Amino acid sequence: MKANSATKDLSIVCVGGSAGGLDAYTRLLRHLPADMVVAIAIANHLRTLGTWLHKITGFLRSLTHHWDGKLIAVIVSGFDGDGAAALCGIKEVGGITIAQKLETAAQPDMPESAIESGCIDFVLSPEDITKEIVRIAHTV
Repeated sequence: MKANSATKDLSIVCVGGSAGGLDAYTRLLRHLPADMVVAIAIANHLRTLGTWLHKITGFLRSLTHHWDGKLIAVIVSGFDGDGAAALCGIKEVGGITIAQKLETAAQPDMPESAIESGCIDFVLSPEDITKEIVRIAHTV
C-alpha cells in the first residue's frame, strides 16, 4: 500500500516469530501505551505445516515494495531463520530492524539469524523493544 499524506507518518511494526514467539509477543504488546498510534502486524512462522502462510521473509519483502510509511521490523523467538533474508531490504528503504536479545528468547534461532544478517539496528529484550518502538514512533 502506497502511503498517502494521512498515512505517511504512520508506523507499521511487523513482529515475526515462531516457537516461543507468543511469550515475546505478549511481553512486547503488554507494555505498549494505550494511545500508541502504530499498526502492529504479527507474522507467525509455522514450521510444521506445508504452507506459505505466515512466511515472515515474504511479508517483510512485500512491505519494502508496497509501504511508503515508517517501517520497523522485529524478529523474536523462533526456529530457523525466517525473516533474516529480508532485513537488509528493510534498512535499504529506511526502515529500522530489531532482534530479540538471545538470552530472553525461548528459541533463539530466528533472532540469531537476524543478528548474523548484519542488518540489525538493535538487540533488545521484548520490554526494551517496546520502549524502542515508542521512541522511534515519536521521533522519526
